[in-house]
Amino acid sequence: MATKKAVKAEAVKVSIKVISKKVKAKKAVPVVVEQEAPKIVKEVKKTPAAKGESLMDKLMAQAGTTLVTPKRGQQLEGTVSFVSKKMVLVDIGAKTEGVVADAEAKEAVDIIETLKVGDKISVFVKHPENDQGQILLSLRKAVEEGRWSVFKKWMDEDREVDVTGLEVNKGGMVVKIGEIRGFVPASQFGEKFLGNMDELLGKTFRVKVIEVDKAQNRLIFSEKLVSDAEGLAKKDEALADIVAGTKLVGTVSGIMPFGVFVTVNVPVKGKGEVAKVEGLVHISEISWEKVDDPNTMFKVGQEVEVMVIGIEKEAGKLNLSIKQLSGDPWRDIETKYAVGTKHVGKAVRIAPYGVFVNFDRGIDGLIHVSKQPQGKEFKVGESVDVYVEMLDSKSRRMSLGVVLTEVPVEYR
Repeated sequence: MATKKAVKAEAVKVSIKVISKKVKAKKAVPVVVEQEAPKIVKEVKKTPAAKGESLMDKLMAQAGTTLVTPKRGQQLEGTVSFVSKKMVLVDIGAKTEGVVADAEAKEAVDIIETLKVGDKISVFVKHPENDQGQILLSLRKAVEEGRWSVFKKWMDEDREVDVTGLEVNKGGMVVKIGEIRGFVPASQFGEKFLGNMDELLGKTFRVKVIEVDKAQNRLIFSEKLVSDAEGLAKKDEALADIVAGTKLVGTVSGIMPFGVFVTVNVPVKGKGEVAKVEGLVHISEISWEKVDDPNTMFKVGQEVEVMVIGIEKEAGKLNLSIKQLSGDPWRDIETKYAVGTKHVGKAVRIAPYGVFVNFDRGIDGLIHVSKQPQGKEFKVGESVDVYVEMLDSKSRRMSLGVVLTEVPVEYR
């Protein structure tokens, strides 16, 4: 049998629920408590009330209880007091129990199936009080909020987690962790899987969280931080000694509109070891010729030779070049293409302001639209007789004039 003190406290709580008239009891209250409740209410009514103090306030003070006043968007911890397939009641310490029902219950059916009375759960307040005086709660949103917090914690702790490969696309691989989908960019796969991501489809593999953005629904992972961890750990030592002009062999790890990411093996001085360092070959450093789309020239996993042209030690990255491995075609341009000399080139691009003519690898000149013969229309691939009208080797600009092979009509 419960003590008189415990019975009295419980009776006060029952009285509070009776007076609030906001919730119906889902379980039978012990008879002794039901009998005590009216007595407690009478006793409390007799005691003097402070200014503005209601019977509810006096009852709560008697019970030593503080009610939670839920706010929209608030996340709270509660205890399941009733559960069915269509509804869950949760005691969140408010004057009435919160309810998960209707659309919210349908969305969280997988979660509800695992619940039982007495379970402690996290809930999200959708509406603090509807027309029926109910506190509407969401389980799904609370779970999702919790998941994003967990992902952020994993990232801060640099923890390894397991994901399952779902599908491969141009940018990398879509993966699944629990009920949430994330993404592993192609550049975030280790050397073993570069160009071979298909091997991980349907399989579980280890990754680290590198970006968590709930607002953008972005969850990004890195596989190489796990598989290439040893090589990556040595990169600070390797970057301390590397100098511009060093030639290295690497593997294409990502292709973007602005350039190509390459993971190179950099020797660690005096240790006979190599460190894996990622660098970028900007689109302007791919070739001496104009490059419109790096995807037409490279594929992930392809081996390439590069030259170091810059070191970002704080960021742990390299600026790389492919075109610098071959001689600059503009280096002795003034000797071969002096002003006034005639040449035969090929029309390679037609623009509103003129025609670009190519002579050699990386050497183009422009016939400005004002210099084009009247009535003449150039076609891409057509051979053109021209002469050099102006040359600026520093700016890599060459203006051309057309060598006339026929006398214009007005001069005949």
